[in-house]
Amino acid sequence: MATLYQTADSNIRKTYLLVGAFLVLIIGIGFLFSEIWQSPNILYFAIIFSVLTSFFSYWYSDRVVLFSTRACLIKKGDNPELYRVVENLCITAGLPFPKVYIIPESQPNAFATGRNVKHAVVAVTQGLLDRLEKAELEGVIAHELSHIKNKDMLLQTMVVVLVGVIALLANLFLRFSFLSGKGNSNRRSNSGGILMLLGLVAAILAPIAATLLKLSISRKREFLADASGALLTRYPEGLAMALEKI
Repeated sequence: MATLYQTADSNIRKTYLLVGAFLVLIIGIGFLFSEIWQSPNILYFAIIFSVLTSFFSYWYSDRVVLFSTRACLIKKGDNPELYRVVENLCITAGLPFPKVYIIPESQPNAFATGRNVKHAVVAVTQGLLDRLEKAELEGVIAHELSHIKNKDMLLQTMVVVLVGVIALLANLFLRFSFLSGKGNSNRRSNSGGILMLLGLVAAILAPIAATLLKLSISRKREFLADASGALLTRYPEGLAMALEKI
């Protein structure tokens, strides 16, 4: 049976492979569309638009999420037990202490957000605090801190950029294909017709493939956070029991 360290290393390698597959997919789609339309402008526009959108998401998504969930920033005196759990695990992980928020919701949940380890946020719902014992809470917090330590927020932003580029390229290609009344000589030739057919198939299937890759990366990072969290607490049963209750 694989150890926690082996599991973590395996998930990191698989994540890199999946990101590489994303890049290959984008390069292939971009090259195909550029060949069909004889212009790289569509590719440039899609990349610039997706990067700008993701840049905004990377810098401000934490504020949007905290505002939408009505999360309340707490101090040590507001919830000493939660504060100590986060503090002790941060010391163990070698992380700066993040801002801690409590969400006034009865549904048990927790998440980490923020653009980097120095601007990280950990938020838990009141329902989670009411339902879990200390060891279980430690398991959940260790899992969320592992997302911060593993730079999953940066990876998630990068994946959003890649998915956005693919989706926008596919959308633009389909729109131009169906709205364009005339084709150039390249598209009227046999080779041009084949390229156009390949482009249409790619435009339909590429967003689906991108979504599947995104879900696969997300799952690998969750597994990695589970393994990393278990290494932090040295008590993997804590998270397991918490998940049973949640």
